[in-house]
Amino acid sequence: MAFNFINQTFQSFAVYADVTARDSRFFEAYEGMTEQVVNPLLAQSSQRILSQIKNTDWWRDYQFSRDINLKHDLRLLPDVQPDDIKGKEQEFKDLNIYFCMCEYLLPRVADFGNETSAEVIKIQFYKDAYNNLFKEVIESGDWYDFNSGGTISTDEKSPTITNRVRTR
Repeated sequence: MAFNFINQTFQSFAVYADVTARDSRFFEAYEGMTEQVVNPLLAQSSQRILSQIKNTDWWRDYQFSRDINLKHDLRLLPDVQPDDIKGKEQEFKDLNIYFCMCEYLLPRVADFGNETSAEVIKIQFYKDAYNNLFKEVIESGDWYDFNSGGTISTDEKSPTITNRVRTR
């Protein structure tokens, strides 16, 4: 995985360069949003994403169906280990960027008194993008290496929606 690690410790799914590549005009307009400001916010965003995954029904069902020792006790539910996320690397990077932009970066500069300000509109854009992508990632269920074997085997995949039927 090309996630951000420092001394083998997970920091975030994305780095400063990823965020600036996504919305370079924002960083040109707000020069105070430096790497020293953004990288800790990306790390905080990544931890929030991992917490949100842990709180999904998918994560509970996924863990309870694979580890009988959990005995359906929510208190024993393990944390999501970023080292075991072996698929959807770009999607996790995008989630990190979207969450950081809508929850941390844009609110620092937004004029909430003006609903038509570009920053307020961007907050909603990034929030919608995050929610849609988060749902897509969870529904796919094909990105976590349960046994930490280095690859995701077929029995480790757990999509929530299968056999979609197109109706006209």
